[in-house]
Amino acid sequence: MNKFIILILFFFCSKIGTQDTLVETKKEKAIIAQKDIKIDTAFVELKPFAKNFKTKYTSTPFIYEFKTPEKNAWDRFKEWLANFFSKLFEFKNNKAASDFVNVLLKIIAISIVVAVIYMIVKAIMNKEGQWVFGKNSDKKIINYDEIEKNIHLVDFEKLINQSLQSDEKRLTIRYYYLWLLKKMSEKQIIIWDIEKTNSDYLYEIKNPVQKEDFAYASYLYNNIWYGEFELNDAIFAKTRKTFEKSIQTISKT
Repeated sequence: MNKFIILILFFFCSKIGTQDTLVETKKEKAIIAQKDIKIDTAFVELKPFAKNFKTKYTSTPFIYEFKTPEKNAWDRFKEWLANFFSKLFEFKNNKAASDFVNVLLKIIAISIVVAVIYMIVKAIMNKEGQWVFGKNSDKKIINYDEIEKNIHLVDFEKLINQSLQSDEKRLTIRYYYLWLLKKMSEKQIIIWDIEKTNSDYLYEIKNPVQKEDFAYASYLYNNIWYGEFELNDAIFAKTRKTFEKSIQTISKT
């Protein structure tokens, strides 16, 4: 029993001694910490804001006030369209009308782009797109073929006057030849077909005089157009007179 009491007293005294040691350690640390503290006694001058300080901070990072951007002509036009369609279709609010205008403008823009692409592709497919890439001579040949396909709808007098003004002698003779075929077809001397040759037309002509005139005109045309040689003024005038005489003769029949 005595041993047990002595053991309790020993444990109690040990605990008290430990607490005293911890207290003394904390005090020592507090004293050391106070010695390490340095007080800054330097003078600090307070400077007030300048009255015009805002003018010095006008760049984008210093702008904190949101300003509504000014409307340009395009914005005003869209706003006008939105108001117009809003009255026309009775939209619920301005946003709905604005959204409708935006969609409508996109559709129009896409339609224009598609139309331009279609025209370019069509021109290339028909071999009429040389104006984009050059080679005016190729373009002319293609136009000749189109004229030949529709000779009954063509005003050859007008085309001949244009070719004469541009001094295109070979082209003028070709127009005269097609004009002659048109007149012969209208008078039912021949049956027009783009696939037929000069020999086919010559075989169809029954009148000997008309047959002889057409044979000579075909001879001149073949040598001038397909021969691709330059005409002098004398030969051109003689050839032109031959075609005009044949056309006038057939017109009077």
